[in-house]
Amino acid sequence: MTSVERVQAAIELRPPDRVPVDLHNFQPAAYATGLPLGEVFQDGGLLAEAMLKAWREFGHDMILLENGTACNAQACGMEVIYRDQAAPATGKPLLRSLEDVAALEVPDPFTTFPMCEILKATRILSQEVGDRVWICARADQGPMDLAAQLRGMSELMMDIALGEQEELIHALLDYARRVATRYAYALIECGGHSTSIGEAEASPDLISPQHYRRYPWVHEKKMAAELKGQGIILHNHICGNTGAITEDFVATGAPVLEVDHKTEPSKIKEAARHKSCLLGNIDTRLLSLGTPAEIDDACRELVRVWKPDSGFILGPGCAMGAETPAENIHALVEAARKYGVYTS
Repeated sequence: MTSVERVQAAIELRPPDRVPVDLHNFQPAAYATGLPLGEVFQDGGLLAEAMLKAWREFGHDMILLENGTACNAQACGMEVIYRDQAAPATGKPLLRSLEDVAALEVPDPFTTFPMCEILKATRILSQEVGDRVWICARADQGPMDLAAQLRGMSELMMDIALGEQEELIHALLDYARRVATRYAYALIECGGHSTSIGEAEASPDLISPQHYRRYPWVHEKKMAAELKGQGIILHNHICGNTGAITEDFVATGAPVLEVDHKTEPSKIKEAARHKSCLLGNIDTRLLSLGTPAEIDDACRELVRVWKPDSGFILGPGCAMGAETPAENIHALVEAARKYGVYTS
């Protein structure tokens, strides 16, 4: 199988020849260029070349393309700080009140920075290796994450806790969903095989399961359904321990669930079996600070739990740190080849 065929089989819950491998490696790839990370993350050509160089070295099956967690926020008008040694960071919130969302427009990804640069990178990757490696072109942040950036995390949490403006909270989440969805369409048009959203702020580490079901879940499910109706594969990434929302996480309908290392593997495997493909969930701290032997052990154990019945892509549980050692990344990729073979 080619990498594209291998990933496609896993997402469709069919056994591939072996477990495919993803690298959530936009930071190590940019770091390896020797340029300031902020420079790479603002230039689609530089970002594409960094991702191609990493793919040539590691030979992973899926390229997860992004420039951090501030792309959509900046496209919506927020100030973003590009840093030399880390991913971009958002500045002060854009909305003083929930009512202000009515004045926001959904940006055009083809003309709005930095979305247009990620589209450029997607085109380059598609033209260069789109027939050989799966490209997940990330639509940046999902409904809850973008809403929290625009409103301010503390402010949105207080809005949710008070529950006095539920209709306006949903209006903000719906706006954020429409931003990510429009961006997703553009990324697929430019050659992505699938797309992805990050929903760290929807984690049970931050909001209760009840509030997750009342607010983010509604909009994540709507986004997944709309894209599925157009034949587009969505990955949903929720950081932290999703154990308290396991069934809801699966019920968003996202074909791929990107699972953090804090989530207990066997529980989510049982919930997702025959329903969703699991991607992850090797600890990024282990990848940064551990030894190749320790990473091999962790991967072997995860393959044991998640490999049965297919629906499994091996990878980090979240974005890898910029200085993750190359030998540890090689150990991750090699583990799939050693332990992930499916027999007929």
